Amino acid sequence: MTHPTAVEGPTTAGSGNGSPPEDSSGTRRPRRGWASHARDVRPGFLVKLALVALANAVGLYGILAAWAVQSWGILAFLVLALVAVDWAYFSRRALAAKYLVPGLIFLFVYQIFAMGYTAYVAFTNYGDGHNSTKDDAIAQISEQNERRVEGSASYPLTVVTQGDELGFAIVDDGQVRVGSAEQPFEAEPDAVVENGSITSIPDGDVLSFVDVAGRQSEITQLRVPLSDDPESGSIRTQDGSTGFVYQPALAYDEDSDTFVDTETGTVYSPSGGGNFVSADGQELTPGWRVGVGFSNFSAMFTDSRMAGPFASIFGWTFVFAALSVLTTFALGLFLAITFNDERVRGRKIYRSLLILPYAFPGFLSALVWSGMLNERFGFVNEVLLGGASVPWLTDPTLAKVSVILVNLWLGFPYMFLITTGALQAIPSDMMEAAKIDGAGRWRMFRSLTLPMLMVSVAPLLIASFAFNFNNFSLIFMLTGGGPNFVGTPYVVGHTDILISMVYSVAFESGSKQYGVASALSILIFIMVGLISWIGFRRTRKLEEL
Repeated sequence: MTHPTAVEGPTTAGSGNGSPPEDSSGTRRPRRGWASHARDVRPGFLVKLALVALANAVGLYGILAAWAVQSWGILAFLVLALVAVDWAYFSRRALAAKYLVPGLIFLFVYQIFAMGYTAYVAFTNYGDGHNSTKDDAIAQISEQNERRVEGSASYPLTVVTQGDELGFAIVDDGQVRVGSAEQPFEAEPDAVVENGSITSIPDGDVLSFVDVAGRQSEITQLRVPLSDDPESGSIRTQDGSTGFVYQPALAYDEDSDTFVDTETGTVYSPSGGGNFVSADGQELTPGWRVGVGFSNFSAMFTDSRMAGPFASIFGWTFVFAALSVLTTFALGLFLAITFNDERVRGRKIYRSLLILPYAFPGFLSALVWSGMLNERFGFVNEVLLGGASVPWLTDPTLAKVSVILVNLWLGFPYMFLITTGALQAIPSDMMEAAKIDGAGRWRMFRSLTLPMLMVSVAPLLIASFAFNFNNFSLIFMLTGGGPNFVGTPYVVGHTDILISMVYSVAFESGSKQYGVASALSILIFIMVGLISWIGFRRTRKLEEL
């Protein structure tokens, strides 16, 4: 008795019988091994592996550097960042994290950390003379306040280098001694002396006259201790050939935490402002960084020399930002309405020409205008005004007018572009209905075109106000903030806005005051944020249209 043959389908890999899978022709295929998987590795995975390995290498270097300087906050952040990166890019379940983790890391580093550190500095006296710790200040005061020991012998001196470290070699009682800023003088019996001059030392080089002249500032600032006892003094030189013994003029008493002048006996005690101060108010520099509370925020109001100029700069900042938005928007809208009329021929050419000022870099245009408005040889005075001497950039009022006009030249193409697009988005049938109802052009503009336009343009106007509130490049390149106020502790001028004032306080006023500049930055941030918040809340009402 014969049995009917069962029709079998192709065996799959999941049949569980342990047999290799069959292909479409019924031929058994061998199972894939490690070699087959290796051939299937995609180039994208290799690129990802290389980038993650590079990120881990950089992160590990940062961790070791942070460990060396005991910066525990940075170390903890780097560890967490590396763990997050490795988890995101090697986990199959973390698809969203692959896109979020890089952005979050950069957000923290360039935004949150920068804002937090600025806020921290705003409550300190950080600046010139107060940029380190108290221990560093004590060391610097001890080194910088030295007197030559009267009657002390002079030493024939040779400038040497051992590796990258600069040092001195002297001949003392016929014996060569070598030392550096970190290593007191020690005997060097293997040094070579010819005709009373040291010509070579072991494991080091003797600098030639040309090398000494090229490193004169380093050499004159170098101090090499005579011994491990600080009271014995140190060797210094003014010419690189003869050394003299110097001792500290101010002795630090660790028990009382004071400096004492070794000649006059004046005592300098630490103050709450981060300086050692004598009874008559004389301060020793440098000082150290301390918290000062809200004094940086009130500095512009309590200092009589700055209260008036600060109020002027504060008001001018708002006027400049508001006029910049209003003038550029008005001119841009006027041109957009003009060239949106189909009866105007060559509209595309005119529109292209009007965009040209926007195509050039703003800082370059401001520099060009600065030259054109020069009082003595500028193009405006010499050519357009026939040799007139108009102080466009040196008179306080004219300088402000010039800033507004130049910013109008730079800003109207942007407003022209966005208003052109907004006008073309207004439904034409709505305009036709208004004409049929008998509305005139002014009525249509006031009741229809402008409200519809503001729905899409209002957020951009708020953003433009915030931009011009911090338009540093225009002020810096065009007027430099001038003309300057007279008798102020900081170099600030009539055309300065708050952001350029921050730059001047931090970098251009001789004594750099990073704490005051940071406090001003916080105030700017608060004001811009508050104005933007109010503006966006007001623009929501326009959406009801």
